[in-house]
Amino acid sequence: MSAHVHEAGPRNRREFLTSAASGLGLAALASTLAENGVLAPAAARGESADINPLAPKPPHFAPRAKSCIFIFMEGAPSQADLFDPKPKLNELHGQKLPESMTKNVRFAFLKKDTATLMGTKRKFQKHGQCGMELSELIPHLGSVADDLLLVRSMHTDQFNHHPGQLMMQCGRASFGLPTMGSWITYGLGSESRNLPGYVVLTAGRGSSGGASLWQSGFLPSVHAGVLFRNQGEPVLNLQMPPGVPSALQRKGLDVLGRVNQSHFEQVRDPEIASRIASYELAFRMQSSAPDLIDLRGETQQTLDLYGVDRKEPDVTAHRGGGPGQFRSFATNCLLARRMVERGVRFVNIIHASWDHHSNLDQELPFNSEMADQPIAGLIKDLKQRGLLDETLVVWGSEFGRTPLGENRGGSESVTGRDHHPFAFSLFMAGGGIKGGQVYGETDEIGWSPVKDPVHVNDLQATLLRLFGLDHLRLTHRFQGRDFRLTDVGGKVITPWLA
Repeated sequence: MSAHVHEAGPRNRREFLTSAASGLGLAALASTLAENGVLAPAAARGESADINPLAPKPPHFAPRAKSCIFIFMEGAPSQADLFDPKPKLNELHGQKLPESMTKNVRFAFLKKDTATLMGTKRKFQKHGQCGMELSELIPHLGSVADDLLLVRSMHTDQFNHHPGQLMMQCGRASFGLPTMGSWITYGLGSESRNLPGYVVLTAGRGSSGGASLWQSGFLPSVHAGVLFRNQGEPVLNLQMPPGVPSALQRKGLDVLGRVNQSHFEQVRDPEIASRIASYELAFRMQSSAPDLIDLRGETQQTLDLYGVDRKEPDVTAHRGGGPGQFRSFATNCLLARRMVERGVRFVNIIHASWDHHSNLDQELPFNSEMADQPIAGLIKDLKQRGLLDETLVVWGSEFGRTPLGENRGGSESVTGRDHHPFAFSLFMAGGGIKGGQVYGETDEIGWSPVKDPVHVNDLQATLLRLFGLDHLRLTHRFQGRDFRLTDVGGKVITPWLA
């Protein structure tokens, strides 16, 4: 599936209406036009991809997943303390690595001349029929081990946060590229008429990558992620001021649409069409978005499953965003389920930060307890509602943490770990994934993969495959080149597929 930029724009009103393929809310616009007798009802229902760029599109082959919830733990959780037990690392605690292993390695802050190996204080135990070994810090995830695919052999090309985040989300560490959510809505459209196809929920103190982690890049802006809040006004500046009637707002949008249409016919900029449709979707979202975040219809049993009302520990981890994060993150996980129920194609939950250069023993337990129950609850909730088979849940980050202890600035106190791109862990569930298995293996200290290494582009190629998309065919021509999510690499990992 490829798309190429047209050299000339539409030349009359009818062509304009049928080519407004860059707008965020063309489904809403089509419905409005149908109500005014301009479009046939079939087009208003989103049955024509020529009218609505977010109308569902056929995949390349039969898909397993219809939607994705990608839980991005910004800052890089320590795999050695959570997912990848290394008894030998504990035995070698306090010893230096041979110079040959670190000679040409770049670290963010660690001083390699005095760095020593650091074991973990965490106990690991087996879970489920599959016997998956997980840390004591994530017992709730242990309860869904038979649904998880745990990958211990991930690796990436980037060792600093923002480039690593771009690599994971966009396939390459460069600005101006579309993210995974953008590529998937570009290839498949969305099944939601009143909500965006790609939604972003954030918690914590904010990621270093910011909005670059949900941009549409060179794809039409209809495919950018829309940032939602889990309390108050769901989308900032969405609601009209008190006292402004809906009919008056409708008339204003009609006038504004005519002005923008006239401007479009003069300059042929497709983003003007995008602007028109964005206003229309916002008009419809004024009722659908507040209903989405209203949890009063959820049972107490469901709220308890996600741990929405849990009491936070007294120890506050400021890297994780400070007080209130337990409820915020749990609410985001519950909202993600409500979104995929309503046809949202891609939900990205971003929490920052897990960047534990120091204070690892206090802050990692805090973050782990915050995330463990809501994510396990999400998987259980999707499963009991019959949604897990078609909803892919992914938990990951930009890279991992070193088996060496952090000694930033020559400090004698070693209380954390530095950035480690050579080996880290990630897990998935649902959406056509074969659960109850551990894939890949690292060496005895967790420095690098020794079995079944998985590059970030391999993950992306496999994710697209689960959605019925060939990562080699899903392209977009920009500046004379056909771009794709996996850049010039990537291969599908077939043992992951159910």
